[in-house]
Amino acid sequence: MKRNITLFLMIALACLPYLQAQVKHNTVIEPLKNERWWGGLVALGHQMPYSDKLSMQDMARNNLNNQVVPLMLSSEGRYIWSEHPFRFEVKDGRLLIYSDYEELTPVVAGKTLKEAYLAASAKHFPPSGKIPEESFFSLPQYNTWIELMYNQNQADIMDYAHKAVANGFPQGVFMIDDNWQRYYGNFDFKSEKFPDPRAMTDELHRMGFKVMLWVSPYVSADSPEFRLLEQKGYLLKEKGTNRTAIIHWWNGYSACYDVTNPEAVTYLKGQLRENQAKYGIDGFKFDGGDVGYMNGEYAYYEKDANANRFMEKWAEVGLDFPYNELRAAWKLGGQALVQRLGDKDYSWRATQLLIPDMAAAGLMGYAYTCPDMVGGGQFGAFLNVNTFDEELIVRSCQVHAMMPMMQFSVAPWRILSKENTAICAKFARLHRQMGGYILEQAKLASQTGEPILRNMEYAYPHQGFIDCKDQFMLGDRYLVAPMVTSGTSRTVMLPKGRWKDDEGKTFKGPKTMTINVPLDRLPYFEKLK
Repeated sequence: MKRNITLFLMIALACLPYLQAQVKHNTVIEPLKNERWWGGLVALGHQMPYSDKLSMQDMARNNLNNQVVPLMLSSEGRYIWSEHPFRFEVKDGRLLIYSDYEELTPVVAGKTLKEAYLAASAKHFPPSGKIPEESFFSLPQYNTWIELMYNQNQADIMDYAHKAVANGFPQGVFMIDDNWQRYYGNFDFKSEKFPDPRAMTDELHRMGFKVMLWVSPYVSADSPEFRLLEQKGYLLKEKGTNRTAIIHWWNGYSACYDVTNPEAVTYLKGQLRENQAKYGIDGFKFDGGDVGYMNGEYAYYEKDANANRFMEKWAEVGLDFPYNELRAAWKLGGQALVQRLGDKDYSWRATQLLIPDMAAAGLMGYAYTCPDMVGGGQFGAFLNVNTFDEELIVRSCQVHAMMPMMQFSVAPWRILSKENTAICAKFARLHRQMGGYILEQAKLASQTGEPILRNMEYAYPHQGFIDCKDQFMLGDRYLVAPMVTSGTSRTVMLPKGRWKDDEGKTFKGPKTMTINVPLDRLPYFEKLK
């Protein structure tokens, strides 16, 4: 009998780690009166605040092409935070949380969305006191992706830059996108596409641009870099083996730096700095590393690391380069990292997503966010388009103009009439004109954690703005109400107070009104003291 009991205990102890791993913590959060929730995935911003129903979202499996933060925020001042990924859904107005690590319950921080956010920020992702390079906020950005896609080359890049200047667009940050390098993991330019890359960057600098390059953590297999990095032990491995893992990502199959390995990260940063010194590069766009590509059975250098931790460590590489841009991140709110919304289609619907998704980014701690690219960054949407909807492109440009950052990719001067190109240039200059105020708000965010672009409910709680997704506050001074549909009129909701619009007219709120918005107008309202 004793032998049987001993055997049973031995089996139970052996199974304990497995049983513990299977434990799930499920929490049903009953809503308070009028309570709604934001959070989790920036890409779901247009669905926030969540209504009575939301399908299951798994932070450990999919980042939906954008940033993920283990944070939920309530319009009634509650928040939920975890250091680990969790799953969540909404059923009949109830928020359901599923965690493999811990029981998650709401923290009461006040009675408003703003109070919930500021409490969560202060405790879990406090502002670092630093901002990315100032020119991100005061000047437009230009990215070569939509114009050149995988045909990045010196001649067309210079043609793009010269035409931007010739058409009255201010010089700013210039990003050379994917496929400039000889192959992944190598940081030299393709000689057949770039006969003199240093002369190219020198000329871009003389013109007034800062130059950034697209990079990823991937390494082409069967290359000298692959063999060296494999020998050093700097690449991800298949779990339970000593074989280098091959990752299937959007542009093929590649090995991958293990960025949970500090030595690998130090080596990678050294390679990037050599590139900067050789070619005069100011910084890098850090792409890839998404949770969805890292969900295989991989052995990480860092014990207990997972796909989310990998995404976090890849994003942290950007902290050493003040000119940086990211599209995917795990946590890291409050850090001096430029985030960008995931690639949007060329469509009115995609234009309508920009405001709520940008508001969601701010509420997740990413104050320094760029609203994708003017007209959209999803290259497939631009293929085989013979006649562009010029109104859509102009309105998209206007949406960007008074956001923390704005970025062009498709060339307005190529697809628009001369008159509409001039309108886009006008609003690029408006962004430069607002740059001082935007920079002031960025510096404030680095101290307080407050978003630069603010959700209307955040700024004016419990005043009927909870579902307002087509206007926003830039800091606490400007209410911006762009056109996000075809047409020349829209409704604007003004909060309490006195307001002066872009045409010099004054209004007293609260007030809901319909205004005329010709194609060359971006309506905005300055709050008067």
